[in-house]
Amino acid sequence: MIEIKLNEGERLDDLMKSGRRIIQIENEFCFSMDSVLLAHYPKIKRKYRILDLGTGTGVIPLLIADEAEHIDAIELNPKMAETAKRNVKINALEEKISVIEGDYRNLKKYFKAESFDLVTANPPYRAIGSGAVNETEGVATARHEFTATLEDVIKAARFALKYHGKFCMIHITERLCEIIETLHRHQFELKRLRLIQPKISKEPNLMLTEAMVGGAGNSLKIEKPLTVHNEDGTYSDEIKKIYGLE
Repeated sequence: MIEIKLNEGERLDDLMKSGRRIIQIENEFCFSMDSVLLAHYPKIKRKYRILDLGTGTGVIPLLIADEAEHIDAIELNPKMAETAKRNVKINALEEKISVIEGDYRNLKKYFKAESFDLVTANPPYRAIGSGAVNETEGVATARHEFTATLEDVIKAARFALKYHGKFCMIHITERLCEIIETLHRHQFELKRLRLIQPKISKEPNLMLTEAMVGGAGNSLKIEKPLTVHNEDGTYSDEIKKIYGLE
């Protein structure tokens, strides 16, 4: 068994997937359910070469490693990139996952154009000036577009993806029109959309999207909404299944 040494301000969480664990930095942005839902959304083929943009501490690559042949991940924050590399190591996934500390706004520095089959991203949701900004730098950067905008993440995905490659993202519903317009400008067509609602009685506030490079228009599939909680506050059956609680 690999010995895991935690630094001050770190904790070790159970991913409830293939016995994997993840080191998280408590004063930085810790992953939430959003990343878990995104990891379960793509329809992955074994031959796919996958890129995760803004990987944080590497949660999405860790969750999809069983389905993928190889995953590259890139993270701008040096501390989180180093933690992502440690997470790959403690889970003995060095042959499957490669983590780069770098800026995905300059992907050509690290990868050849159009060399991936699937790109995933859980980007900052809010434009600067929209909503309260957290005082913790790592949290603020993850939630607001201080280092990368919606345009940046979609542009990076287009650079990375082959023709008919797929881009899966989780985002807030209020930016759907902007997302579709930006996707179109970068040769994407939205193919799947799944709304996420906190409860049946609540309006959707998040959404999972899948876009294809060069995809045919007028072929959007709007999927059954995903409900997170029952009315009594317990997790819905689908969320329990995603987390391996059933």
